Amino acid sequence: MTQSSGSPVTDEATDVYLAHRELLFSLVYNVLGSVADTEDVLQETWLSWTGRGPDGIANPRAYLVRIAVNHALQRRAAISRRRETYVGPWLPEPLVTDADADGAEDPALRSESVSLAMLVVLESLTPLERAVFVLNEVFGYPHTEIAEIIGRTPAAVRQLAHRARTHVHARRPLYRAHPRVRREATERFVRAALGGDIGELMEILAPDVTVWTDGGGKRKPAGLRPVHGRDKAVRLIASYAGRREAQDLELRYRRVNGDDAAVVFQGDSPYAVMVMDLTPEGDRVSGVYIVTNPDKLTHVHKEEE
Repeated sequence: MTQSSGSPVTDEATDVYLAHRELLFSLVYNVLGSVADTEDVLQETWLSWTGRGPDGIANPRAYLVRIAVNHALQRRAAISRRRETYVGPWLPEPLVTDADADGAEDPALRSESVSLAMLVVLESLTPLERAVFVLNEVFGYPHTEIAEIIGRTPAAVRQLAHRARTHVHARRPLYRAHPRVRREATERFVRAALGGDIGELMEILAPDVTVWTDGGGKRKPAGLRPVHGRDKAVRLIASYAGRREAQDLELRYRRVNGDDAAVVFQGDSPYAVMVMDLTPEGDRVSGVYIVTNPDKLTHVHKEEE
């Protein structure tokens, strides 16, 4: 975002926009699942906002949200076209959150706590269903306000919300593992995976586990489709540990989309983000999401510990 002039109107518009930027980032990211596309949409939102100016707008927050969501819906078409030629499984771009010197999360990276696994489920919704679900279920907007944002009737929004909620809840159980349980399971899995401990992997992985590896055709090993079942998953994961480059990797634990996860570095460069999904009991791993596509890791930085 650049400021074109120092006029009072531009200064006021900038202040109002910056006051709402974190909200807009979270909203758009959860609709798109891509940090790069979110930044582009926020730039478009900024241009639309400054072109109109704050004069005469009674509720700038509502106005900015409406602009951002509609730009995001337009951007979904471009993302869908890219997906058609994408090599292998597509995963959302992970939002990795580090702590600053005061122990606070970086507000530029903080998002509402929609897990990576949930974002994968949201990919199966239509763009409008996803936007309605995010606005209603994640951010608490009532149907009447959503109707004004997306230009639909409240009745239509209620139907969209019902379809989205039914679909999501059928595929995503309504539970959240305790952070301590998740951290322990994550550390146990990562130790076994990087160490090639097949026995430990067989114990911690659920029988119906699924592993997604998103390399985008730019980094191997990465499967061309998700791997289902514990035996196949163990073979795939063990093959990672057996490669020469795996010996030079450094592991850091970070929060990814609100959950404890593992970030792997090769030197100072991010190599992979690994996120685990747990069974309802919290004792086994039901899903493994591994992002190695370097284009999706450009926002991941190595912090000193």
